[in-house]
Amino acid sequence: MLLSQLLGKLEVKGNYTDCEIASVTDKFDNINKGDVFVCIKGNRFDAHTVAVRAIEEKGAAAVVVEHDTGAENQVIVDNTRKAYSFLCWEYFGRPTEKLKMIGITGTNGKTTVSFLIKHIFEEAGIKCGLLGTVINLVGDEERVSSLTTPDPFEMQMLFREMVDKNCEVCIMEVSSQALSQQRVAPITFDLGIFTNLTQDHLDYHGTMDAYKEAKHLLFENSKKVILNDDDEASEYMGSGISAEKVTYSIKNNSSDYTAKNPVLKDKSVSYELVGNLSISRIKLNIPGEFSIYNSMAAAVAAKEMGISMDVAKNALATSKGVKGRMETVDVDTGYTVIIDYAHSPDGLINVLKSLRKVYMRRIITVFGCGGDRDKTKRPIMGEIAGNMSDVVVVTSDNPRTENPEAIIEDILKGMDKCKAKIHVECDRTKAIEKALSIAKKDDVVLLAGKGHETYQILNSGKIHYDEREIVKEILSR
Repeated sequence: MLLSQLLGKLEVKGNYTDCEIASVTDKFDNINKGDVFVCIKGNRFDAHTVAVRAIEEKGAAAVVVEHDTGAENQVIVDNTRKAYSFLCWEYFGRPTEKLKMIGITGTNGKTTVSFLIKHIFEEAGIKCGLLGTVINLVGDEERVSSLTTPDPFEMQMLFREMVDKNCEVCIMEVSSQALSQQRVAPITFDLGIFTNLTQDHLDYHGTMDAYKEAKHLLFENSKKVILNDDDEASEYMGSGISAEKVTYSIKNNSSDYTAKNPVLKDKSVSYELVGNLSISRIKLNIPGEFSIYNSMAAAVAAKEMGISMDVAKNALATSKGVKGRMETVDVDTGYTVIIDYAHSPDGLINVLKSLRKVYMRRIITVFGCGGDRDKTKRPIMGEIAGNMSDVVVVTSDNPRTENPEAIIEDILKGMDKCKAKIHVECDRTKAIEKALSIAKKDDVVLLAGKGHETYQILNSGKIHYDEREIVKEILSR
């Protein structure tokens, strides 16, 4: 493919020599002869400093840069992150133009909503791809997922595979980081979905306003948007865009779709979905009020994409949920063990509120906060866990390069006046063992934070760590 073809959608400054391109990369170590190397300035390293070396030492055919680097064949653009996304899109033949694209963004619910939508579409006989936090799927074929929204090259390669394997629709989680880094810039979404907005990722964005603005980018490039009307950020997400807007709500009767007569049980939710001249009784075998919101988003998305509500209703009733989202561990005890990914203040509130409504005895919560991430949410989450649980075991959760004990100290600052009995155990396995040892009949033990993850990230690197295995090992002793 010619360099000029890859640059088709980009505004280029200055002159460059057109040439045949072997591939595209933004990683210096991955450059092969004939590649185009895109120079991106990161927090720790500016690839513009190796632009000349990319051509002279590695054999790159051209470099894409934001300013003159003195390299022999350089293409100057305003934003190399955006350029990289477009180059990858062109390299794989603009695959998203051949797929119906559904993007989901929000602090919580993205993973569950994406899996529910995929299940509905497949029950309607439509083959789908999925990109998300837990896993990437091409139809039923699994691909490893390392980021909520993949790197542009990996992403476009997966889209290409979806097209080649006859997928008609792609459902993808779209993270705020991916949006701000222009990873999805070439994609026009047929449907954009907003779930909610609460504090998260401030270590990256700095402020809630910046976080919110990043989320808004999805809807600026969507043909139709579905908005959670009960979230105060919904009005902002729907502002300043040309897309058709559809709203859903539990509380607001003026929304396009509303949930009536909700019933919350220990293993399911049900309600009447009213909207678009129809009433459907929805049941989902995932507990919690947030499951009403997630299933509404999925059902409304399917309906707005042309699938009958009867198909959506029947599909939701047979959905088995998502790994690490209110997942009940199969244990032979008198108490219940639940694993959930709740790692933000709002996520923790939602899961504890749901458990409190259906479990009459004690809630024993095991949780920690990630290292090298937003420190301001640590005392907030400590206060939430301490006031909404009966017992809390504070521990570590992906401490990364930080001292786990220092992270725990930050958490404990919010727990001075909480009502729960507090235990501190830095070792996560010992913390889980402590929680299980004090659990009694009809109690619920919540292991919060790791969810689908099967690893811990320590200062020494990533190690295997699956809480399901840990629980079974402890109970077998």
